[in-house]
Amino acid sequence: MSLQGARNLSTARGHAGRPVIFNIGEVLAQLSEDFPSVTASKIRFYEEKGLVTPQRTPAGYRQFTESHIERLRFVLALQRDHYLPLKVIRDYLDAIDRGEGPENVPPGVSASIAPRMVNQELAAEITGRARKLSADQLRSESGASAELINSLVSFGLISSMGGLFDDHALRVTKACAALAAHGLEPRHLRPFQAAAEREFGLVERAVSPLTSRRDGASQARAAEAAREISELCLSLHSALVQGHIARMDS
Repeated sequence: MSLQGARNLSTARGHAGRPVIFNIGEVLAQLSEDFPSVTASKIRFYEEKGLVTPQRTPAGYRQFTESHIERLRFVLALQRDHYLPLKVIRDYLDAIDRGEGPENVPPGVSASIAPRMVNQELAAEITGRARKLSADQLRSESGASAELINSLVSFGLISSMGGLFDDHALRVTKACAALAAHGLEPRHLRPFQAAAEREFGLVERAVSPLTSRRDGASQARAAEAAREISELCLSLHSALVQGHIARMDS
């Protein structure tokens, strides 16, 4: 069913005075335009993780409401645009379900949330919000000079697509601008890129049994496992560096 068809079905049901209920195919029709990679198995994986809890018919078929669809938009957009692990997104949803505003939402995402559901305004705000920055915007938001940005590009620390940079490039540029104040230039930071590539190789090997399966649930599990392993690698790296720093004072 097309997205328009799903919307027409929703309208018809609403006009009939009955609750608007969607089956999983209709949910996919509503989400696929903004999230082409979403699949039924991925939605079932999110259900398994407790991120969405559709009702069931006596025959066991899932029944979704508008609020379920907006929750799914919230989860999919935060994963796609902000690369957040599901446990962090689950904390946001738990806060929403308690009628609270989640803390530490990503920059630019409003915390105006209706109790017990993700409201349409917030879901729309984060849907499709994969930021693309021009070189001028990158310079303005990072505080870096044009010379520094050019150096970061030339040393492969950041890259653009069609002259536009993403949020990862912004984070890297901000960090490098701060490090430049301590005398660390882009040429000194190339080992970080090499280390990141090696770390990604470790993560990729660790999740390869899942990525070799082509179903959506396995791909979702692989992405989530990769995020968790990456966090653990960063924690290990930080602990090792802090250990060396601590010995400076001994």
